[in-house]
Amino acid sequence: MQKITTYLWFDDQAEEAAAFYTSLFKDSRVLHVQRHGEAGPGPAGTAMVVTFELAGQRFIALNGGPQFRFTEAISLYVECESQAEVDDLWARLTEGGEESHCGWLKDRYGLSWQLIPRGMEQLLSDPDPARSQRAMQAMLGMQKIDLQAMEAAANG
Repeated sequence: MQKITTYLWFDDQAEEAAAFYTSLFKDSRVLHVQRHGEAGPGPAGTAMVVTFELAGQRFIALNGGPQFRFTEAISLYVECESQAEVDDLWARLTEGGEESHCGWLKDRYGLSWQLIPRGMEQLLSDPDPARSQRAMQAMLGMQKIDLQAMEAAANG
C-alpha cells in the first residue's frame, strides 16, 4: 500500500478527469467511485471521491466545488521513454488545455504537467559546462521538450 497519496480537488469533473487520465497511461485504472447519497452534500448519485491509479501510482480526486483551483505550484512530472511518448501525451493533455514553457502544460482541468524525455536531466547535468549551458538555452526557448534539438544545441 502506498503511504502518501496525491489528493486532487476538482470542481465537479473528478470522475471525468480520472477516466481521461487513466486512458493515457499503461497500468492505470479507476479503483473506486464514492457517490453522493440522498443526504448530499452534492446531487445524489454524482461522484464525490474517485480513487484511481496512473502507472501504478494512486491518486484521489474530490469534487469539492469551485472554491479552489490548481496552480503551477504543483505539477505531475512524467518521465517519458521517448520523444514519441512526449509528443503523444503533449497532444492529448493540451487538448482543451494550454501549452507553457520548458515541458510544462496545463490540461483541460487546469492541472499542470511536466513531460520530460528520458535523458534530458543528464544532458542538463553534462560535466562540460558549455555543453550543458547550450542545452539549457535551447530548452528555455521550447514549449514541448525536443531532446534531439537540445542535443544538437549541446553539440554546438
